[in-house]
Amino acid sequence: MKTLIINASQPVAGMSEGKLNDFLAKVIREELEQNGHEVRLTEIKNGYDIDEEVEKHLWADVIITQSPVYWFGNPWIYKKYVDEVFNAGLLQQKMVANDGRTRSDPTKQYGTGGLMQGKKYMLSLTWNAPAEALNDERQFLFAGKSVDDFFMFNTANYKFCGVEILPSFSCHDVLKQGGIEHDIERLKAHLAKYVL
Repeated sequence: MKTLIINASQPVAGMSEGKLNDFLAKVIREELEQNGHEVRLTEIKNGYDIDEEVEKHLWADVIITQSPVYWFGNPWIYKKYVDEVFNAGLLQQKMVANDGRTRSDPTKQYGTGGLMQGKKYMLSLTWNAPAEALNDERQFLFAGKSVDDFFMFNTANYKFCGVEILPSFSCHDVLKQGGIEHDIERLKAHLAKYVL
C-alpha cells in the first residue's frame, strides 16, 4: 500500500505550537511503515510544489490528513493547499474530469466526475472540544452532529474526485485534558481497522 500523509499543522502564536499534530503525523507514518506501507509526507507549513502534490495524490492508495481544528475547520493553509492542488488536478484532468453531469444524460449526478476511484481518504483531527459536545442533540453548539457530519466540507473534496471516505479519527479536549497516550492507542486501533 502507498499512503500520502498531509500534515496541516499550523503554529499560532500564543495558542499552539503545532507539536501535537506533528507528533500524530509521525505516529501515523511509523505505524504504517511498520506494517509495510510506503509513505510520503507533505508538511504544508514547509511549502510544497502543486504539481508534485497532484502526482502524490495519484500515486497514493490512501490519503490521510492530520489537522488541528481551528475555529471549527482546518487551518487556512490547508484550505489554500486544497484550492491549489485540487484546481490543478481538475485543470490537468488528473484528479477529476468534471462535475459528472452531462447535457445528454440528465440522470448523471453532480459530483460523479472523479477520476480517483479505488483510493481512500481519512481525516485525523485534534480538537479543544470534548467528545461529549458531538453526537448529542442536547449539546448546544453541534446539536447532535458527528465529526464526520461537521467535516463534510473537507471530505466532499475527495468524494468529488471519486475517493472512498473512511471514518475520521479525533483527539478531543487536547488543551484542557491531554492524555495523549490513550489517544495514540486509539489512533493505532483506528488505523488497524480502516487503513492497514
